[in-house]
Amino acid sequence: MTSLDIFCHWAPPDYGAAALAAAGRPLRMLERALAMPVMTDLDARLRLMDRFPGYCQTPCLVSPPLEAIAGPEQAAELARRANDGMAAMAARHPDRFPGFFASLALNHPEAMLAEARRAVTELGACGVQIFTSMNGAAIDTPAFMELFALMAELDRPILLHPTLGLDTPDYAGETYSKYELWWTLGWPYETSKAMYRLVFAGVFDRWPNLKIITHHGGGLIPMVEGRLGAGLASYGTRTPPALREKENTPLRGEPLAAFRRFYTDTATFGSAAGVECALRFFGPERLLFASDMPFGPEQGATHIRDSIANVSALPLNAGEREAVLHRNTEQLLQWRK
Repeated sequence: MTSLDIFCHWAPPDYGAAALAAAGRPLRMLERALAMPVMTDLDARLRLMDRFPGYCQTPCLVSPPLEAIAGPEQAAELARRANDGMAAMAARHPDRFPGFFASLALNHPEAMLAEARRAVTELGACGVQIFTSMNGAAIDTPAFMELFALMAELDRPILLHPTLGLDTPDYAGETYSKYELWWTLGWPYETSKAMYRLVFAGVFDRWPNLKIITHHGGGLIPMVEGRLGAGLASYGTRTPPALREKENTPLRGEPLAAFRRFYTDTATFGSAAGVECALRFFGPERLLFASDMPFGPEQGATHIRDSIANVSALPLNAGEREAVLHRNTEQLLQWRK
């Protein structure tokens, strides 16, 4: 193995039709994804992967979130279907897919916890994928806290994927987001907002071994290091006394140190500057190779190629570069202790 892609997407062959049927309405993003042959055709995917010797994947389900597709019971059934399909693929080709990340129905808290445990302990999932909100609900709500506690107990990582839709307007008086702003800038902000809420909710204080992997280089967080450091040194002075309770936080220690507890990936749509910024903020030990395949040109091949090239160009020694390409992920997933 020369590179291990920790954040790439797959849809088991029977999942797409089941998801569209459960939704009972058009799902533009999912329909677009399912039109990519390598999203559902395993042979086509393997042929594309063959173009990159030593390249392996630990895939996760393609968006949208299950809770955005259907009600609790149907979403829970979709999670089981998707995870069984992922496990079957990994079992069939363990040399190409040495693991996978499970999907959960966050609108069904009981099923969410049961499926997370089943996926890890029975199906062999590496961890779970969740999104930055649950149908708009904040990521630091009690239901999420129960999941974080479980994943800390299981000692398995969480993939944090952004979610925001066209129907979230950018300004008052508008009905929809314009110019795909909800995706280009909205998703990085959603990632950053979720990270911020988790830090100030004190999740790393409550569960010191909790491991959360953020997508797309950590969103905006590496670029606002000054605000999270020197800027937050005056935390509390910007809020009126009448709203002081909005500042209450169980966070212990400096916020900036807590933000560095996240892991992040190299899936920056080919941006070398984005990968460099992520490296400077998180360090080589918390940077993980990923491509977001099969999105992008050539059904993801361009992003794989660019991600490898971007890591190769980083100011790293040979050991650090190998760590980013695969050893960090292997260690995180406890494949090599």
